[in-house]
Amino acid sequence: MRNTLYMSKNADRAHTERVLEDMMNNDWRVFRAKLVAQEQVEARELAAASLTDGSSIVEHTAGEAQLGSRQLIATPELLLTHQINQMNAHPVYKGQIQVLADDPFASEDELPLTSQPMFILDKHRWAHPISHIEPGCVLIANEKLGGVFHHAVVLITGHSENGGSTGIVINRPLEGNLLKVASETSSRVDLSVKLAFASAIVSNGGPVKQEEYTVLHSYGEVEGAKKICPGVFIGGSEELMKLVRINRFDPSECLFVKGHSIWVPQQLTREISKNVWYVAAVSNDFILRYAGAPRHTRAEDKDNLWAEILTCMSGRYAATAKKFAGCRDNRKTARSKAP
Repeated sequence: MRNTLYMSKNADRAHTERVLEDMMNNDWRVFRAKLVAQEQVEARELAAASLTDGSSIVEHTAGEAQLGSRQLIATPELLLTHQINQMNAHPVYKGQIQVLADDPFASEDELPLTSQPMFILDKHRWAHPISHIEPGCVLIANEKLGGVFHHAVVLITGHSENGGSTGIVINRPLEGNLLKVASETSSRVDLSVKLAFASAIVSNGGPVKQEEYTVLHSYGEVEGAKKICPGVFIGGSEELMKLVRINRFDPSECLFVKGHSIWVPQQLTREISKNVWYVAAVSNDFILRYAGAPRHTRAEDKDNLWAEILTCMSGRYAATAKKFAGCRDNRKTARSKAP
């Protein structure tokens, strides 16, 4: 009883730390995403469409962005809001961007000082390309890549120049739950874990060591778990199992991953240089899509995480998603039968 109480306190602390981190917006990736969003918005060619009732309506040349009376949707995921004074605001042009300045006497050079747009990122749905590999980023398979990684989204769980890279495919949910999959195939999953997480979803995580399973979740850095990035953890199934038994953790809020992927030093870098993979930083709701995260999916991207992330990245990535998004995540995947 004493050990159970001690475990509960440790697990509670891990969960509380994760919740507080989220409440304080202490995620450097989100900060970086806001900077990227600002650069993207400022780089886009925006043209004034019309003026109505003292407000500005601006459209992106590709039809992606529209400004209503107070908000400019720079992409489907970004909001650019202007703090305006309806009494004396007037349109001022800077380059090809039309904004509303509070100071009616502001010059173009003074505009950045008088009109300060605030970029608001949708924390549930954001994605942008990055130029390097880091734990917590995802690899998005090139549309031409076939085989086991066709349209795969791989979460990088570890990376170093000398040690290589490890990752798990997070968009290959298998038919059946953990109890069914782990019982019908060769696995090293303890029976008590299978029973506790009987209803949990299983993803085909990669071709290496298919008999081994790990758990992806957002609960916290409990004993046995590893923090991949803010709000995302892998491992700790024994501790989570104890929480399930006392009704403090829902099995639907985790994803069990069967097998994983490994790249020797420099291998992944070479593959990326050959455009085998697109590298991106994405929101936790994308990473935890099959681990209990709420869905904010468009109808055309339903059950297609590969296409949804590319669409969210916009530009040429969105065009690729639209052209090649023919497969769903829950396609039939071959499973190795138990001997």
